[in-house]
Amino acid sequence: MLYNVHIERVNLKNRVEREEVQTFLKDFDLVLDQDVDYTLIIRDGAWNPAAKGSSIVATCSKAKNVLKCFGIVEELKGEGLSSTLISALIDKLFSQGQYHSFIFTKPAKAPIFSALNFKLIHSNLEVALLEHGLYDIHKTIEGIQRDHNLGDGEKAALVMNCNPFTLGHRFLIEEAAKNNREVLVFIVEEDESLFPFTTRLELVCRGVEHLENVKVIPSSEYIISAATFPSYFLRKEGERLRAYAELDASIFGNYFCKKLNIKKRYVGEEPYCSVTKAYNETLKNVLPTYGVELHEIKRKQFGGVAISASRVRKILKTGESHELSNLLPESTLEFLNTSFGREIVEKIKRAHSPH
Repeated sequence: MLYNVHIERVNLKNRVEREEVQTFLKDFDLVLDQDVDYTLIIRDGAWNPAAKGSSIVATCSKAKNVLKCFGIVEELKGEGLSSTLISALIDKLFSQGQYHSFIFTKPAKAPIFSALNFKLIHSNLEVALLEHGLYDIHKTIEGIQRDHNLGDGEKAALVMNCNPFTLGHRFLIEEAAKNNREVLVFIVEEDESLFPFTTRLELVCRGVEHLENVKVIPSSEYIISAATFPSYFLRKEGERLRAYAELDASIFGNYFCKKLNIKKRYVGEEPYCSVTKAYNETLKNVLPTYGVELHEIKRKQFGGVAISASRVRKILKTGESHELSNLLPESTLEFLNTSFGREIVEKIKRAHSPH
């Protein structure tokens, strides 16, 4: 066991320091994710003066309250460096008022973190997600059940970002409402979109007021979040996308569907976004293993083209707003004419790559 280890903070804006960490992580088949906002390292000179502090021997990072990008050289495993680094990261989170955290790690490493009081939520062949803190996934779902007065009957669910809420979104919710006694619409709570979460939630609530059997619910940190599905926001394809999509779908099926008695999930066909299309394919494979049917609905169209939030943002960017009345419900149109709405439109116009 090593004592009085000196931990260094990496200046992530310094290209040389960042690249040093990236190079170290390559040996562990890991990358330093772009969303990382805080990185710590330990050098071999931290306890061995003869080493002159030349090489990194351990590192870990966080992105908001998600701990990840861990690497410790083989010869120092079992020396308590994992515990030292995690304690330092949790102290940092506490100083930021964050009392709940997640860890992304490889499945083989999950027992290390379980021993440090992290609880495993789910793991697949490539990634494991654990959590630690004042609450957990069970308490969160119990809170949703209580706050939204959800009974025991069978339900259908949709998960939507609604950036912003369109007639396409409304059509999909109406289709679910026509065919089910109770429909839950989870709005992605992660604030990574041009329209803030509180605005998106309010627009959906106003847009489905006419549907008495629909309840609109914040998604929590456990549905399409930076913790469960970072690729949704990073828009990367490949193996990592598949692993994260499976993780998110399994958490939804194993926890939300079981506890809330959700038997169907509705999605719109995805003709444009490859990330969402791959996610839908994963849902088709995963949800039936939890007794949940996936219903993929053909998207509502205007002018022979599917109505989508990305299409709306593109129009807002170009300023050709005469088309919007065919794509957006009245409640969203009204919002765009408010001072805050106009502020968001200006931000969209300035954005080079809206997602």
